[in-house]
Amino acid sequence: MSPPLRIGELAIHRIVEMQVPFTDPYEFMPGLTPGQLESNRGWMQDMGALDPASGRLVLCFQSYVVRTPKHVILVDSCVGNDKDRAARPVWHMKKDDAWMRGLAALGLTVADIDIVMCTHLHVDHVGWNTRLENGSWVPTFPRARYLFSKQEYDYWAAEHAKTPIACIADSVLPIIEAGRADLVTSDHAIDDAVRLIPTPGHTPDHFAVELGHRRTEAVLTGDLIHSPLQARFPDLWMRADTDRAQGCATRRSFLERAADQRLICCTAHFPEPSITRFARDGAGFRCDPA
Repeated sequence: MSPPLRIGELAIHRIVEMQVPFTDPYEFMPGLTPGQLESNRGWMQDMGALDPASGRLVLCFQSYVVRTPKHVILVDSCVGNDKDRAARPVWHMKKDDAWMRGLAALGLTVADIDIVMCTHLHVDHVGWNTRLENGSWVPTFPRARYLFSKQEYDYWAAEHAKTPIACIADSVLPIIEAGRADLVTSDHAIDDAVRLIPTPGHTPDHFAVELGHRRTEAVLTGDLIHSPLQARFPDLWMRADTDRAQGCATRRSFLERAADQRLICCTAHFPEPSITRFARDGAGFRCDPA
């Protein structure tokens, strides 16, 4: 287990559920051109973000645990077990113990989590919200309050009412029904060291999490950026973006700020070590070791 990242009194840990060559780059980012990929293939392979054997993007699926003097906060809950995800065989009816072993390695149990934050309500960010118990989906973290953006929840609840969405049915609605959810705005603050910032586009009210006592030193980015290639080309949209133009504008604005302020960025899907700083590089940005 790697040591935590420390920001003042805060300690930031990662729990990795899986890291795999996941998808074809052109499928994942439909606007990507062969020239863009080929001119960046070398450094992408060197940093482990592109698998040389399959040509697929390597993605990490992980959670962050933030320990504060008052709370143990889980940010994003990955894929989960026993979930019907037939479209993604690597996730479908999964039964491994990787995520729970990662939690235990931090000296924690599910009862130690005080707050669960979901940056957005996509399938790979809500999975461990619930677990199967006697045939029913119940909150995995029995003491926790789950923070969802109200705007984000309202959007996906309405979409689910029109066409059922598996992850909403098994990983979000059971939290609402159990009375464990707090529906907040995407600029909500836990205290003066942990606060949300709106980063919409990938989903209607996606948020990132800022960390630092009164001033921001680190950001848990969620899915405002998926691949280091989107730092080099911030206008590369991802196939699941609900608003492509807004997502690209959000990403570029964030990267400009992160580069200028030299923020530590804890990304959701970059391959290990996943934590980086961004620096300006021509019309785009590069990833520097944090």
